[in-house]
Amino acid sequence: MLAQSSIHAPFARAVLDWYRRYGRKDLPWQRNKTLYRVWLSEVMLQQTQVATVIPYFERFITTFPTVTALAQAPIDEVLHLWTGLGYYARARNLHKAAQLIRDQDNGQFPTEFEQVLALPGVGRSTAGAILSSVLNAPYPILDGNVKRVLARYFAVDGWSGDKKVSDQLWRHSEQVTPNQQVADFNQAMMDLGAMICTRSKPKCGLCPLQSECQANQQQNWQDYPGKKVKKALPEKQAYFLILVDGEQVLLQRRPPQGLWGGLYCFPQFDSKTALLDYLQQYNIEQYQQWVAFRHTFSHFHLDIVPVYAEKSLNSSQKCGQPQHFAEKVAEISVEYGAEIPEPHNYWYNFQTPPKIGLATPMKNLLLQLQTMQPKQH
Repeated sequence: MLAQSSIHAPFARAVLDWYRRYGRKDLPWQRNKTLYRVWLSEVMLQQTQVATVIPYFERFITTFPTVTALAQAPIDEVLHLWTGLGYYARARNLHKAAQLIRDQDNGQFPTEFEQVLALPGVGRSTAGAILSSVLNAPYPILDGNVKRVLARYFAVDGWSGDKKVSDQLWRHSEQVTPNQQVADFNQAMMDLGAMICTRSKPKCGLCPLQSECQANQQQNWQDYPGKKVKKALPEKQAYFLILVDGEQVLLQRRPPQGLWGGLYCFPQFDSKTALLDYLQQYNIEQYQQWVAFRHTFSHFHLDIVPVYAEKSLNSSQKCGQPQHFAEKVAEISVEYGAEIPEPHNYWYNFQTPPKIGLATPMKNLLLQLQTMQPKQH
């Protein structure tokens, strides 16, 4: 599992020469490089492009400059800063890992491969990327960009998610990665995949590996890497209640595991009948159904139907003032400590919003709520 090549081998030499001239050397996490900063960037970069990650990384590192600062933060503040980046399990794992480092390693990021690999949300490639980038440790990597470069260069058939194919790509990565200048080499391989050996319209004429690349020789780069057989995604529908009381709107915190785990969402119902029964329970008779839209997850489509309603005088008389109907979210995270109680309702002030994690569709609906003056019917 260690790098097996030399900086003098043709593959490594070509990649390193290209990197010296064209590689990315001034990304935010490459400045003042530390294990913590690179770990944070690597987790954010999982399934996410560099241009998207940069502003999130900069906000995150400003708010949480150390592992301990991240560990001490309420999970809601972490999820708040992550809002919009997607794949929220990454944020929950990041927070959990920071707490383990604080408690088990006195806030010092581990330097041994097995220790890094044991952190929540860290796989073999991420662990190798962290240690090679900061310590020049001789670990190969295999992120999506590197998979594409190697699959084309060696003409590796099949979808990289299959273990047999993945094992083959790992062997190639071990064979071509030099045991010196590993930080530059691994960064170069990621840059080649992102900048040259792109998914569509690769710039083969600019690639330092073009002369020996089998896909280039055969002019069939589009066949590599092999694609996963796509299945039609199932479709689901959910109704979300946007219940407003003045400048406050009702939210619910999702359970820590599962879809949108730990984030705040509008109350969700499987059917319109269930939603209307809920409104009737609180004597709310008027509502407005907004335009439905689709949000696609990796494993299904969710058709979201927003339903707007306002708390009326009658509903206030029946269910009490807002604080009796639902807890108010603290506007400053430290006011509620490290954890907010689980699935209770909360009144969210959308004029002075608290720092909590929001699912992206809910964030967009809140923006719509601020700009629209919906009419009841």
